[in-house]
Amino acid sequence: MSNIFDDARSRLHEVFENVAVTDDVRERLMHPKLALAVSVPVRMDDGRLRVFQGYRVQYDDTRGPTKGGIRFHPDVSLDEVTSLSFWMTIKCAVAGLPYGGAKGGVAVNPKELSRLELERLSRAYIRAIADVIGPERDIPAPDVYTNATIMGWMAEEYSQIRRRQVPAVITGKPVHLNGSLGREAATGRGALFVLQQWAQRQELVPTETTVAVQGFGNAGYHFARLAQEAGYRIVAISDSKGAIHSEEGIDVEQTMHHKRTHRELRAMLYCDASVCDEAQQDTLSNNELLELPVDVLVLAAMENQITAENAGRIRATQILEIANGPTNAEADSLLENRGVPVLPDVLANAGGVIVSYFEWVQNRAGFYWEEAEVNARLQTIAEREAKAIFELADERQVSLRTAAYIQALQRIAGAIRERGTQEYFTEHDVAKAADH
Repeated sequence: MSNIFDDARSRLHEVFENVAVTDDVRERLMHPKLALAVSVPVRMDDGRLRVFQGYRVQYDDTRGPTKGGIRFHPDVSLDEVTSLSFWMTIKCAVAGLPYGGAKGGVAVNPKELSRLELERLSRAYIRAIADVIGPERDIPAPDVYTNATIMGWMAEEYSQIRRRQVPAVITGKPVHLNGSLGREAATGRGALFVLQQWAQRQELVPTETTVAVQGFGNAGYHFARLAQEAGYRIVAISDSKGAIHSEEGIDVEQTMHHKRTHRELRAMLYCDASVCDEAQQDTLSNNELLELPVDVLVLAAMENQITAENAGRIRATQILEIANGPTNAEADSLLENRGVPVLPDVLANAGGVIVSYFEWVQNRAGFYWEEAEVNARLQTIAEREAKAIFELADERQVSLRTAAYIQALQRIAGAIRERGTQEYFTEHDVAKAADH
């Protein structure tokens, strides 16, 4: 494996120093259980046949069937997908879900595809991995540049292959195709619950707290919208094309409406009216947004956004990770040395997989919950696990990320231990020899 995965699992070394686990646990968590690379042939609208590279990695299934999204992005690689599946393993354990971790993806720029080509790609990918997924084995979900519609196509394709309805094979589906209410906003909502718990401990007043959000996709948008409703002042937002900054505050809903209408970011003045005027804005690069002097920097874009190269220029007083792996291990150490707390991805962005779990449960039961119930259950889990991790960090005097990994490792190690470890079997052999 190359850099991303090596960096991802390097976090375990510090955790192993803070939690007693057997060699069996160490060995199991250093390697993925299954890594699949597939060719995905697609007939394009002009008649050409293109073959895309696809992947599905199941990292660990000690605690249950594996769970993890599918992303469509030009930079998808086996190394990246393996890293993401590792983080999903930790994240599911952090949230206390009965899952292991997995991830999948196709190396493609979906913006270059027509909708018909996108549907063919989605269905072809599921045909390629159908033998290794299923409600009791591995349950995919949306990720970067995939959405509910794509999940609906994929679930339908799997059902056609199996010749029966199997709604629990994939989560994040449209509500009318057995999806769960509350799933679309779940990642952003869960991140806000975590931030609110942190704000209470740090005595942060939302109306006096400035927030910059890198990444204005589904998770970043819903977080920013809900955070603004809770009173936080959103002063900067970015997407893949660039960033905007306004100290007046940005009306998130109006800004998203403008983006969808005009395909550009433009800061709309925060106000209570149904139509808002444009705010005075600065146009920034993504890198410049990262270095703004704000109270909370929200990373909701891609991995490796803060590295050793720019960590020293980060002026935010705390960081909230909604993307997977946006801060690498070296940058983590530099930020910790400067006293900048990082609310880690494996806790902060777990809202999506928590509500995906709810969808899976509802699909299997054939009984569906109201949105208020979904959101309440999400809040219970997110706040409970955040509080436990914050207290563990204080107790052990470790970073929030290390505390989250300790919590996850304790749960994974417990499941591995109950199946038998070297110590268990050696103890049995020693006792048997003593009897003779």
